[in-house]
Amino acid sequence: MLSRTADHLYWMARYTERAENLARLLDVSYQMSLVPQSVAAQNENWRAILALNSLEAAFAEVYDEVNVDNVLRFMVADPANPSSIYTCLRAARENAHAVRGTLTAEMWESVNATWIELRQQTFEQIHSRGVSEFFDWVKLRSAVIRGVTFGTMLKDDSLHFIRLGGLLERGDNTARILDMQYHILRNGDEGASDFYRWGALLRSVSAFQVYRKVYRDAITPGRVAELLILRMDMPRSLHACADGIVHMLQLIANGASAETERQAGVLHARLHFARIDDVLTSGLHEYLTDFMDRIYDLGDGISRDFLVPA
Repeated sequence: MLSRTADHLYWMARYTERAENLARLLDVSYQMSLVPQSVAAQNENWRAILALNSLEAAFAEVYDEVNVDNVLRFMVADPANPSSIYTCLRAARENAHAVRGTLTAEMWESVNATWIELRQQTFEQIHSRGVSEFFDWVKLRSAVIRGVTFGTMLKDDSLHFIRLGGLLERGDNTARILDMQYHILRNGDEGASDFYRWGALLRSVSAFQVYRKVYRDAITPGRVAELLILRMDMPRSLHACADGIVHMLQLIANGASAETERQAGVLHARLHFARIDDVLTSGLHEYLTDFMDRIYDLGDGISRDFLVPA
């Protein structure tokens, strides 16, 4: 496969997954903002979202105050913000258009229709209908694109690069969501409010019902961390993402990719043989930061070995 084609497919998948995960992060933060708390505490949570995406300086250039309305506008519909949902879905569509001949007709139509529908909505319209409804729409459109991709694409290198991009982005974003929310929630007061917050975190990664099925009792920080990090059978867990990345790299391996495959294997082994008690004892934040650093290095390796040189 031409490296330029692989590059467009890989980034199309990453931007689509990034938009979905950003919708999940914003949705759980918005739901948590409805829980009784001080204005200062609420705004601190929104400031954490900006910090998580390294957007504090960019946000400060546009807005004087960090609050729910300003952050939502900036992260949902600002075309100048490179990490907004608007920008991510636009970039996904641009990358899909560049390799339109490689995609099936149904896949192109799904990506293109998503962008057309998004650009017809202003933030005021989104806000008036309810931001949670919009976030559900983003998650649904991402699921549609993913379903059409797996249901219609030939199982060749094109699909492998799409899956690789999606898995890399998903693992990184799951770690980011867990790191931010775990830091906030582990210091919460036990009770109905705390239960609601933990439930909102699980719902943000479609894991609430899965948690109930696996653990069957009270929601605890350690078990949430175990589910989202180490459970191989949880689709959005770090372990499941790392396993998929290793498999995809094996399928597309070339003469230059041995070191990237090794790094992916090391990351997978660290998750496969880890125990949650050891992770928590050594520090969850440190563990997740190390995971994100390794994912970043993997992305660099994939770009170097397979994609268009920067």
